[in-house]
Amino acid sequence: MFFLIALIALALCVAVLFAGLARGHRSGSVEDPDLSIYRAQLSELDRDAARGVLAPEEVEAARAEVGRRVLSADRQRRRASAPARTWLAGGLIVTVMLGVALPAYWWLGAPGYPDLPLAARRETIEERRAQRPAQQAAEAEVPDRTAEPDPDVAELAQRLRGVLAERPDDLEGWRLAVRTETGLNDPKAAWRAQDRVVAILGDDATAEDFALLAELMILAAGGYVSPEAERALAAARERDPAEGSARYYTGLMYAQGGRPDLAWPIWRRLLSDSAPDAPWVDPILGRIETVSALAGEPTRAADLPLGRGPTADDVEAMAQMDPEDRMATIEGMVAGLATRLADQGGPPEDWARLITAYGVLDRPDAAAPVYAEARIVFDGDEAALTLLEQAAEQAGIQP
Repeated sequence: MFFLIALIALALCVAVLFAGLARGHRSGSVEDPDLSIYRAQLSELDRDAARGVLAPEEVEAARAEVGRRVLSADRQRRRASAPARTWLAGGLIVTVMLGVALPAYWWLGAPGYPDLPLAARRETIEERRAQRPAQQAAEAEVPDRTAEPDPDVAELAQRLRGVLAERPDDLEGWRLAVRTETGLNDPKAAWRAQDRVVAILGDDATAEDFALLAELMILAAGGYVSPEAERALAAARERDPAEGSARYYTGLMYAQGGRPDLAWPIWRRLLSDSAPDAPWVDPILGRIETVSALAGEPTRAADLPLGRGPTADDVEAMAQMDPEDRMATIEGMVAGLATRLADQGGPPEDWARLITAYGVLDRPDAAAPVYAEARIVFDGDEAALTLLEQAAEQAGIQP
């Protein structure tokens, strides 16, 4: 069907081209010399008739003969109005067009490739994502870069492993093992220790516990987000949709899996909700322009606003303030956040943060109208509404 349409379009273009060439030749052709002679003869006959040299009958007969010759010459000129050079020029242009178009299509196009509607492409991508390598297979492809540890540290780590083998439900021991294996630059052992921590905690495992598990798995796989890591990320977001690390790695998973249309909004919202010194800000800014372009919304990294939350230095400075000054600073930050949301709006995480902050300040009267407005703003967004409900509960508001 594609080639049929292409051939029809080519035929139309060639027809228009030749019509233009022929018309241009007719409009720019030089007058036939015979016609000039005949016109001169007619003028001479008019002058002879005016002087009385020829009789009227002779003038009419001569004029008729000249007219016949004019018509005959004009017919011959019309038959020769599309000379060989017009066809040669047209053929040359068509040859050049085909000589450029066909190799270019063969190189840049995909001859014989079927149609790929957007929905079909997404379905294919999701099928491939579902069949991507598991954690163990991905780890097997990552070269071992574990540095030679200090002998004393290695001996302590080995002792800890022995103790945990005898005490498999020692929660604090497994937490220590996570830190120890991470310090030894062994993320494979570290994530397995964190997996044991999550198993021991059961329903008490927090979003941070699952986010750490996912991060260690991703590091062990060389930056690849496996299906197992995806499940850990989903568990983290289920417990806390605002968990920054889980949101970052979820966006990375979609970017790796050919879904920049899903990675782009996740990272854009995360940036707007993050302090400038958040650990995921620089990695996102390094890739956000490419991801946004692939998602169909090309955006410069410099044009993406970062969140205005307190940095680590701000938190440390507030910790050294007097209680009165610290409370005044917090109230000022909350007032600034409320003003920004009222003027510019923001992601659901910012609304949830404001609701929670009013709860911390023991101001449920201020939190309630913010929660009511946020429910209207994010009506239909189930994830956002869940986040807002959790914030309302923390603020002491009945959802």
